Amino acid sequence: MRIGIPRESRPGETLVAATATTAAQLAALGYDVVVERGAGAGAAQPDTAYADAGVALGSADDVWSSDVVVKVNAPTDEEVARLRPGSTVVGLMAPARSPELVDRLAAQGVTALAMDAVPRISRAQSMDVLSSMANVAGYRAVIEAAHEFGRLFTGQVTAAGKVPPARVFVVGAGVAGLAAIGAAGSLGAVVRAFDVRPEVAEQVESMGAQFVTVDMEQEVSADGYAKEMTAEQEAATAAMYDEEARAADIVITTALIPGRPAPLLVTAETVAAMRPGSVVVDMAAANGGNVAATVADERVVTANGVTVLGYTDLAGRLAAQTSQLYGTNVVNLLRLLTPGKDGVLVLDLDDVVQRGITVTRDGATMWPPPPVQVSAAAGAPAPAAPEPAPAKAPPDPRRRLYAAGLAAVLFLALATAAPASFLPSLTVFVLAVVIGFYVIGNVHHALHTPLMSVTNAISGIIVVGAILQAPSADPVVQVIAGIAVLLASINVFGGFTVTRRMLNMFAKD
Repeated sequence: MRIGIPRESRPGETLVAATATTAAQLAALGYDVVVERGAGAGAAQPDTAYADAGVALGSADDVWSSDVVVKVNAPTDEEVARLRPGSTVVGLMAPARSPELVDRLAAQGVTALAMDAVPRISRAQSMDVLSSMANVAGYRAVIEAAHEFGRLFTGQVTAAGKVPPARVFVVGAGVAGLAAIGAAGSLGAVVRAFDVRPEVAEQVESMGAQFVTVDMEQEVSADGYAKEMTAEQEAATAAMYDEEARAADIVITTALIPGRPAPLLVTAETVAAMRPGSVVVDMAAANGGNVAATVADERVVTANGVTVLGYTDLAGRLAAQTSQLYGTNVVNLLRLLTPGKDGVLVLDLDDVVQRGITVTRDGATMWPPPPVQVSAAAGAPAPAAPEPAPAKAPPDPRRRLYAAGLAAVLFLALATAAPASFLPSLTVFVLAVVIGFYVIGNVHHALHTPLMSVTNAISGIIVVGAILQAPSADPVVQVIAGIAVLLASINVFGGFTVTRRMLNMFAKD
């Protein structure tokens, strides 16, 4: 069978469905691969790169007459008409929002596979195009925001004064949101994020951002995607969105609901109350936008000086890497569809992944697919209420007085019967224990390792004290002093040795 890679017809599109590397991988599965001339020019994939990889170049007619046509964007009406009945077309189709496209594909008698309908299950992660592209888009959103912001993200302390760090608020902690959090945090910004799925709070905090909480009931997602909020949840989050957006320098919104328009989260009143120079990047602009001022594919500056970016091609602005990721997703899908590695595509509708992406098959409409049970973080079961413990009588406060008095009497008796040198030695010992406890105990956990040699050097005090006791005429004291010298010396020298080895790991060659 032959796989055709056409040039994308969408105006301004820079992506290509297969790079020279991934096209060669498709050929290794037994397929004949033909790429339309000039298809990869926008993604730094010249025709010579395909030729060097042993991939054939051809005309648009050669590509569209292939058995399998792999695209990035959904085919247009003209492109659907060029598909050969019985062929297969692969691409991003958004079938839930494009019923007309589904009807046209069925009428053409082709098999259509939607790359953006891959079930969100562990086995299908290597084919998840939405995650691949969202990861790049989230990173690029921060870069675009930084360019428009025109100021430092990280805080600075200089002789001329102090510059506070930028404050970034990210709405939605999916793949795109987490990528934006990571990029903004790496630039030094103070990042806060919110998501209606409570299970992502740990992921947000693990990346150094603060998870914003709202006093409302939040359910753990059953399919890995956010659900449409109820009226009560919308009311509870509206005030939070307004407060966070007003305080932020940069707002990045990523909230999407599968098969539905993007929810409106940031109102026009909130945008009007933001500080001049603030930037909003609406990553849901293609689906209607999360921000009232968003215009798809345009840069809007409001009357109060807030810049709202509604770019829908954020992933395409890093075309070379995005095309490579998309092409790799396609290769992983074709490996699943080519069990014999013989260049013959076999569609098994009993497989939940293959059934989930099948929109039409040989002219029959297959959308929507049956629901797929996916693995998601399950809510922790409510702990059983412990049985009330029997009430205990409060402790008698006089017991502490009795214990302190008894200890004082015992210490006085011991001091009276002990040699004259005992009391000063005991005083030094007690002070050393107390001071050592507070000095070492207050060292931050992250500093224990580099301070190992310093803290272990305290053992030198034990060595000195034991050496002073070694000349004693009492053999018991001599044995105890010898053991103390041995153990404390191991502690001291061992600490310095370990620290030296660790420091060598950071030393330049």
